[in-house]
Amino acid sequence: MLSEEEFKKNLSQVRKHIDNLCVEYNRQPEDVVLLPVTKKWPASVVNYCQKSGIYRVGENRVQDALAKQEEIAGSQWELIGHLQSNKVKQVVGKFERIQTVDSVKLLEKLQVVAEQRQLICKVLLQVNSGQDPAKFGFSIDETSTALEKALASPNLSVEGLMTIAPHAPNDLSVARHAFGRLRDLRDRLKDEFNIDLKELSMGMSGDLREAIESGSTMVRVGSALFGERLS
Repeated sequence: MLSEEEFKKNLSQVRKHIDNLCVEYNRQPEDVVLLPVTKKWPASVVNYCQKSGIYRVGENRVQDALAKQEEIAGSQWELIGHLQSNKVKQVVGKFERIQTVDSVKLLEKLQVVAEQRQLICKVLLQVNSGQDPAKFGFSIDETSTALEKALASPNLSVEGLMTIAPHAPNDLSVARHAFGRLRDLRDRLKDEFNIDLKELSMGMSGDLREAIESGSTMVRVGSALFGERLS
């Protein structure tokens, strides 16, 4: 089990790495949010985050996140894993934001439930900017129509875009290309719809450099903070 001291050491190293990359690419460190990903780890690591001043965490699995929310209060949760439409009722109101909205059907279901519960559901549109058949997300060409649908949904607040780069650890130019396409898409959509899509959620432990270079505003980091878990 990861100790709190080990976590603090890892966190210091990750923050220093992010700060150095921001300096290298003429970015402001405060413009890149670190989102710890607590997937497969117990609720105690969320407590580690809180003690270090981090009150926003990411979870991939709905049931795991809901169980942790029962154990520990005080954090804001972002859903960063694929959301099945039959679980929409479980997540609306339980997550600060849903980053993985990847279909018009899901947009419609989120709007219905959010309207029923009289709340605003914050979302990111997930885009498969790397054209990876193993990943979910709108294609580049589909995103404009999806955004138009989302903006017409009064109980949804679209705050930006999210992507997961194709897995190619030996060729990080693949990630750089995917991130660059998402940034360029965001810029086009801002002009097309005259809105501020402030969030570009892209980059994980293995491709932080490419993400920050490409303009990421949020990096989703799990293994670099908590290590690897097989279960």
